Amino acid sequence: MEEMSGSRYKRKDPGTEKTDMPDKPAPGTIAWTDLTVPDAEGLRDFYARVVGWLPEPVAMGDYSDFSMNVPSSGEPAAGICHARGVNADLPPVWIVYLVVEDLENSLTGVREGGGEILAGPKGMGPGSAYAVIRDPAGAVAALYQVGD
Repeated sequence: MEEMSGSRYKRKDPGTEKTDMPDKPAPGTIAWTDLTVPDAEGLRDFYARVVGWLPEPVAMGDYSDFSMNVPSSGEPAAGICHARGVNADLPPVWIVYLVVEDLENSLTGVREGGGEILAGPKGMGPGSAYAVIRDPAGAVAALYQVGD
């Protein structure tokens, strides 16, 4: 399993214990939505102009992805990411991250149900992992197992 070096799912404000997302989203909920593209800066600027989101860089090593924040609250709404590193094999679509209890069990269900695993599973820290799937109708989503 590939390990992500950074996480756009749980950022801490410097000097505080506040995080932008709940500690542990419940199975069956949508934990996050993001878009992975070759030109993250261009799409960041497009969605900032069209939707009004306020971009905030998220360090990913030698580059930054972007948390797109709600103007009125500053809360994260979605992410726009570079198609490089662990994201290089992700399709350029808005991906919702669906929380599952057991990723391996869910991936077995994908295979047995006529779906396809497009990427992953990829680690995101202790006990957390995700995989990008295509369902039998062709829709793309990510399955996300939350760690401890």
